[in-house]
Amino acid sequence: MARYRTTVSSPWDGTAAFDYMANFANTAAWDPGVRRAHQITPGDVGLGTRFEVVADFNGRSLPLIYEITVFEPPRRVVLRAETPLVVSRDDITFTPTDRGTDVTYDAELRTRGWLTLAAPVIARMFRGVGERARVGLQRELTAR
Repeated sequence: MARYRTTVSSPWDGTAAFDYMANFANTAAWDPGVRRAHQITPGDVGLGTRFEVVADFNGRSLPLIYEITVFEPPRRVVLRAETPLVVSRDDITFTPTDRGTDVTYDAELRTRGWLTLAAPVIARMFRGVGERARVGLQRELTAR
């Protein structure tokens, strides 16, 4: 299993940070490993909302359908995607601070099938992807 965990401090209040992060269509704005992302279920973002996220995986497009599986505004949102080769789980928590909100992003990627053979290499790559996303996330959550 590959895992990347980071905390970003934001001047945003908890509700604003939660609303931005729970709308997973926003990943394209801060994660350079995402080619595009959009909401595919109608209505407001909430439990069960689904997003199509097209990730760049080793030069190839990897479409993932993420679904919100935990929705606890303004404290926590969890999204999960599953394909025949990977299971991705993103657990995002929000902690109020004197200066705004700390956003903790905990991402796990489990390989399946034949891709399990490459799990150690994928884990190293995932850390690099996570670090580039952290830089973008910090930029977005301190803007505005």
